[in-house]
Amino acid sequence: MAPQRDAGADAEAELPEYAGHYRLESRLGSGGMGVVHLARSTSGMRVAVKVVHATYARDPEFRGRFRQEVAAARRVSGAFTAPVVDADPDAGRPWMATLFIPGPTLSEQVKRNGPMDEPQLRRLMAGLAEALRDIHRVGVVHRDLKPSNVLLAEDGPKVIDFGISRPKDSELRTETGKLIGTPPYMAPEQFRRPREVGPAADVFTLGSLMVHAATGRGPFDSDSPYVVAYQVVHDEPDLTGVPDSLAPLVLRCLAKEPEDRPTPDELMRELRSVAAAYDTQVFIPAPREAAGEEAAPEGPGEPTGAAETSGKSGKAGRPGRVVRRLGKRSALVAGALCLAVVGGVVAVQAFGGAEPAGTPAAQSAPGGFGAWEAVPAAKDTGMPQCSYAARRLLCARPGMVFAVDPADGSTLWRHPVTEAVRNEPPVVSGGLVQPEVGLLGPLEALDPATGEPEWQQDMPAYDGLRTVGDMLLLTRSDGMVTGVDSASGRTTWTRRIPGQAVPYFTSFAGERRPAAYATSPSADGQRTRVTAVDPASGDVRWDAELAGTLTPVGAADGSVFLVAEGRTYSDVKAVVRYTPATGATRRVTLPIPVEQASASAGVRGDTVYLMGAGGSLVAVDMAAGKQAWRLETGVSRGSAPVSDGRHVYVTVPDGRLLGVDARKGKLLGQTRPRLGADSDKVPASLPAPLVAGGHVYAGAPDGTVFGVSGRDPGAW
Repeated sequence: MAPQRDAGADAEAELPEYAGHYRLESRLGSGGMGVVHLARSTSGMRVAVKVVHATYARDPEFRGRFRQEVAAARRVSGAFTAPVVDADPDAGRPWMATLFIPGPTLSEQVKRNGPMDEPQLRRLMAGLAEALRDIHRVGVVHRDLKPSNVLLAEDGPKVIDFGISRPKDSELRTETGKLIGTPPYMAPEQFRRPREVGPAADVFTLGSLMVHAATGRGPFDSDSPYVVAYQVVHDEPDLTGVPDSLAPLVLRCLAKEPEDRPTPDELMRELRSVAAAYDTQVFIPAPREAAGEEAAPEGPGEPTGAAETSGKSGKAGRPGRVVRRLGKRSALVAGALCLAVVGGVVAVQAFGGAEPAGTPAAQSAPGGFGAWEAVPAAKDTGMPQCSYAARRLLCARPGMVFAVDPADGSTLWRHPVTEAVRNEPPVVSGGLVQPEVGLLGPLEALDPATGEPEWQQDMPAYDGLRTVGDMLLLTRSDGMVTGVDSASGRTTWTRRIPGQAVPYFTSFAGERRPAAYATSPSADGQRTRVTAVDPASGDVRWDAELAGTLTPVGAADGSVFLVAEGRTYSDVKAVVRYTPATGATRRVTLPIPVEQASASAGVRGDTVYLMGAGGSLVAVDMAAGKQAWRLETGVSRGSAPVSDGRHVYVTVPDGRLLGVDARKGKLLGQTRPRLGADSDKVPASLPAPLVAGGHVYAGAPDGTVFGVSGRDPGAW
C-alpha cells in the first residue's frame, strides 16, 4: 500500500504506511490533532488507528495530553466505548488503536435520516446513561460528548474520543488560553468556572445531545460562539420538537446548576418508568466503512471542528419557535447523560480523589478489622485468582501459586509453577492445595502450610479438569473420564458417563455430598440433559431431562439451580430450581433477560444472583417465584456475585469491589480502582470475591490482593 496523503489540518507530505504493526488501509476522518485510519492487525482484525499530526508530535505538552487520553480510554470498559487495542504515545508519531465499530456517528445518522423517532430517542438516552455511568465510575469526566463522538452500533451507542486537546479549533478560550469546549455542547460551569467541572457537566451535555437527536439542532442556537455561551449560562433551552415523554428528563439534564441534575443511575430509574424505555429493538445502522474526508472519525477519531455542532436549523427568535421553560428548582433529577463537548479540546479529568492504582493503603474498618492490600509478587502482573481454605487465602497468578494471611495480607509462602495457571483459583482437596495448572503439565498437590509439593503425577493428555470433593476429575476429548484421589495422586477409576458424550463438569462448594454436574443440550435447544456424578466412583446419582438450554449455577439444600438461556447472545431469560429427590421443578421467568449472565451467577439459600454483561445485577427469589430487584451498576461486566446474607459483593474489571444491599438492591459502597501498569489488558476472567469471618477479600488486575470489612461497604 502506498503511503497516504493527509488532507486534514496541518497536512504533512505523507502519512506512514504502518502504525506499530497495524497496516493503515484508508482514512476514516481527520481533525485538528490527527488522522483516523481504518487499519488491520497482523491477524486481519480491523481497528481504527489515530495517528497524531507531526506538528503536535513535537509538542511535549500535547504528548502528555495524548498519553492522558490513552489512559482514560483504557480505564473505561469496552461495553460503551471503542476498546483500546494498542497504543504508543511515545512513538515518533504517537498513535492509538481501538476496535473498529461499524456504524454511523449520531451526527451522520441525523444528517442522513433526519431526527430520530421517540422509541429511538429512548434507546439512545438509556444507552448514553449507561455509558456515562460506566465512564464516571472509573473516575473519568469525558467533557467532549457531541454528535460526532457517539457511534450508533448494533448493540447500542458507543462514546469515543477521550482526552485530545485541539487549541487551534476555536477562538473561545479560558483565562489560561486553553480551549475548553464547543459552546453548543458545554455546561454552564465550563464557562463560569472551568476548573471545577465534574461529572454533572457530562449530564448537561447529554441533554444537548438529545435535543440534537430529536430536532437536528442544539438547545442553544447562534452563529456566534459568544452568543451561544451567553445562552447556555443564562437562557432557557429550546426543546421544540422533543417528544413530550422525554422533554422533562431532558430539561432536568439541562439544569443550570450541577447539583440540580440527576446522576446517571437516577436517570436510569427515571427511564424505567417510561413504558417503552426498554424496547427490545436495537439500533440497526448501515454498516460503517471507510469514508472520504467528510466522514467523522471512527473509534478514537477527532471531530472535524465546530461546524457540525453549530445546529443551524434555526435562529434565535425565528417565527413559530416555542421555548419550553423550566425553573431552577424543578430542574432536578433527569439526565445523567450530557457529555460536555470540548470544542477542539477533549479535556478528561479524574474525580473523587482516588489514589493511584497499586498504592498500598491501610485503613481502619468497622469491627476492628484493619483493611489491607498486598502485592505478593512484584514482578508479574495479572489478576490473582483466590480461594479461602485452611484459614488462609490461596491464590494463583501467572507462574506462581501463593498463600496469604487473611488477617494482614502477609505472604505465607510462594510456589513457582511452569505451566500456565488456569483461570481458576487453587482449592484444597484431600487436605492438599490443588493448583489446577494448565491441561498439559503434570498434576501437583501442595502442603497448605508450607507450599511444598506432596505429590506429582504425569497424566495422559486431557481437556477438562475439575476438583470435586476429594477427587480430581479429568475429561479426555474422546469422552473418557478419570478420577484421581487428590490426597495421594492415585487414579481410582476411569469410565464414560452415560448420556454425556464429552462431560465437562461443574461443582459447587458447600454441598454436604459434593457432586459433579454435566449437561448436554438437545440439538434444537429445547431440552437439556443434566447428570449428577458421584466423584468418588464415577457412578451416576441422578439424571434428568429439563426444558430449555440450561447451565447449572449453584446447589443448596438438596436442590440444583440452573439458568435458562435465550437463543440470542446467551441471554438468561429464566432461573430454574430442580430438586432431584422429588423431581420438582420451579421456573422463574425474568421480566427482562440478563445479558450473558450464565457464567456470572451465584446462589445463597433460595436466592440466585445474576451479573450480566453491561452491568445488570439481578436477584431472583426462587421461594417467592419472582425477581426481587435489579440494579444497573454501570460496569461492563462483573464476577459471579457472592452474598453473606446482608450484602452482595462483585469484583469488576478495574479491580473495584462493589458492595450492594442484598435486600434492597442498592449500591452501598465500592473500593478504589486497582488497574496497575497493564491497564490495557482485560482480565480473562474475574474471580468472585471471598467472604469469611465477616471480611471480604478480592484480587485486582495490578496484582493486588486486598481485604476489607464486610460490615459496612459504605465505609470502604
